[in-house]
Amino acid sequence: MPDSLVPDSLAAPSRLDLLYERVARVVPRMEWALFADDIAAILELKRRRRAVIVAHNYQTPEIFHCIADIRGDSLALAREAQGLDAEVIVMAGVHFMAETAKLLNPEKTVLIPSLQAGCSLADSITAENVRALRRAHPGVPVVTYVNSSAEVKAESDICCTSANARRIVESLGVERVIMIPDEFLARNVQKETGIEMITWAGHCEVHERFTPGEIRAWREENPDVAVLAHPECPPEVVAEADFSGSTAAMSDFVARGTHRKVLLVTECSMSDNLAASHPTVDFVRPCNLCPHMKRITLPAIRQALETMGHEVTIPPHLVAGGRRAVERMLAA
Repeated sequence: MPDSLVPDSLAAPSRLDLLYERVARVVPRMEWALFADDIAAILELKRRRRAVIVAHNYQTPEIFHCIADIRGDSLALAREAQGLDAEVIVMAGVHFMAETAKLLNPEKTVLIPSLQAGCSLADSITAENVRALRRAHPGVPVVTYVNSSAEVKAESDICCTSANARRIVESLGVERVIMIPDEFLARNVQKETGIEMITWAGHCEVHERFTPGEIRAWREENPDVAVLAHPECPPEVVAEADFSGSTAAMSDFVARGTHRKVLLVTECSMSDNLAASHPTVDFVRPCNLCPHMKRITLPAIRQALETMGHEVTIPPHLVAGGRRAVERMLAA
């Protein structure tokens, strides 16, 4: 019997149907119809371009679950970006992540689908600011959060992510550290380690908006909820949580299945992505969106692969220092 005459109930599911099953809990069928053409085109373009798509946990489900080859938090993306078997890397994330991928893969083409996909933390500090901090505090090591530009990484001793910040700081064996640019992450690490942090007044525009009062109000409405806070949140917010950790640590917490109701105090697409994979967990959903992450869309990714833009380049004089700081982090 020709395929066209096979009843739908008997026909083998198409690749797109199988992909939709991954996100059916969080993406309505009518909305999927708007995504399907771009997804099919992207899958073919990836094959033709020998490209991989690297997606951060804050990407929307149709990107995260349906077209991404590598998924995770900043630390996972940095690790997985090393030595990829591909000619092209498309960063479904923000610009500093694309720069980090380029630092670790200088011979590969790295694309960012939107030049407006920035970061309030990365924008808060410059290389000259780091040099001024070094002059003011001679001999104090500089630990730089990966949410920073290549020029700032190049001025640093070592990088960290929210997943390994405590371990990186403690590995230095010192009593004082310059930790930039996230003031709240630094203060949270100081509380955990007792090591004095010289901070910079940089904040994530998503996480700085959460307040202790909001956490208490959600608890009153959901007394059985487990509250998981990202360490980019203010310390007083983290103090209200049951658990604090990177997006990967939050994912691991949910996967353990010890709580049926969870509130993630972070960018809200994270809840959508976990809900797609954990149907028995009820997610209480505060919705603080990152405007920069949301500039990465299926049409933008498709256009990036069609036109090979926007290519990420790093000035040659920044490459050695920036790569050294990231590689020291990965080796620590």
